[in-house]
Amino acid sequence: MFEKFGELNSFGEINELAENLFNEGDTESLKAMAKENGIQNEFIQMYLQGDIPVLCDPLTAAMGKIDVEVAELKPQEIMEDWVEYLRGQCMENEILAYQVRKKGKSLKGCIAALLKWSFSNQQQIDKDIIKAAGVSAGKVTLGIPGMARAKKIITDYYMGGEKA
Repeated sequence: MFEKFGELNSFGEINELAENLFNEGDTESLKAMAKENGIQNEFIQMYLQGDIPVLCDPLTAAMGKIDVEVAELKPQEIMEDWVEYLRGQCMENEILAYQVRKKGKSLKGCIAALLKWSFSNQQQIDKDIIKAAGVSAGKVTLGIPGMARAKKIITDYYMGGEKA
């Protein structure tokens, strides 16, 4: 995912590297670094033309990282909902956007936190429901968090709060 330039810890690191590459006249590396970090082409072009003073802000950097991770993970169904919640929260909370960009924080880690909660909180499903669903297993459990719980787990994962 971050093969060439490594995982950058913040929008500040992205901007510092972009400035250094720009000053060296290495626009190809600047474009590659920006793409690796999910920075949209429009921002790259505006930066190179001097229309914006920095390549990205906390939100752009966070959304870029999420985009890169989504392209690799290809989340579906409820996981897509979790990702969209995270995107929306980044738009409303600059501190969360900053935290999303941090090294060691990832969509994989966030989904793992949700999965961990799911396995720790499985509930046995009533036999009549199992029968109505056409499932032939003797015992079925389910542990999917409700959206309120999922939101708390997502926020806690990125903000370093208490366990959900």
